[in-house]
Amino acid sequence: MAALRQLTLDLPQRPALGRADFVVAPCNETAVAWIDRWPDWPQPVLAVHGPPGAGKSHLAQVWRRASGAHEVSPEAFETGDPPELAGDGEAVLIEDVDRLLAAGDPARQERLLHLYNLVVEAQGGLLLTAASAPARWPCGLADLRSRLAAAQAVALGPPDDRLIEALLIKLFSDRQLRVSAPVVGYLLPRIERSFAALGELVEAIDDAALANHRDISVSLVRQVLETKRLETETEAGEERHGSRD
Repeated sequence: MAALRQLTLDLPQRPALGRADFVVAPCNETAVAWIDRWPDWPQPVLAVHGPPGAGKSHLAQVWRRASGAHEVSPEAFETGDPPELAGDGEAVLIEDVDRLLAAGDPARQERLLHLYNLVVEAQGGLLLTAASAPARWPCGLADLRSRLAAAQAVALGPPDDRLIEALLIKLFSDRQLRVSAPVVGYLLPRIERSFAALGELVEAIDDAALANHRDISVSLVRQVLETKRLETETEAGEERHGSRD
């Protein structure tokens, strides 16, 4: 009989989202400087863009707390009236704007243009986040496209080793976990250099430690990395097989 594994509870994590919790490095220091500069922005609109997990939402929440911004959810953006969405217009946050515009819906573009104008008229600030720069957002509305092109855009770049190390420690800390220097040193040369991959790896290590009632050690991490490698190879083999069928 196969050994029974302890089931793990799918408890929600509470990542630290304060300004002091954000790790500043060369790849993100320009964006951090712009967030810290509020409300002394030379332009009313700032677009922060970068790959998944780069820290866009973290910085956005730092700004929301500092500015008292009204955050417009995707659901509200779909159905809300722009004056209602803008509130007093002093500060408004919209995340994943490129995804909101991806369908090419003229109504969404008109809604964003109206919201943009309301914030400008109120001499407020509008913070937008996205995976790509505004010039690459799908937008057929000329007035909106020209306004977005004029917005200040700052990128979050790929992480260096120093940031990777700091992020690993932070991601484990967000899960109330401590890791030793040998564990971090073992991981650094063996992991994918992307923010999204780091989050997935830390989650996998946490799950393995809970399921097996083990501390996070080099041997446990080695086992998790090997499991992920085998899973990746299996998926790649299945894709190749499927392409031949």
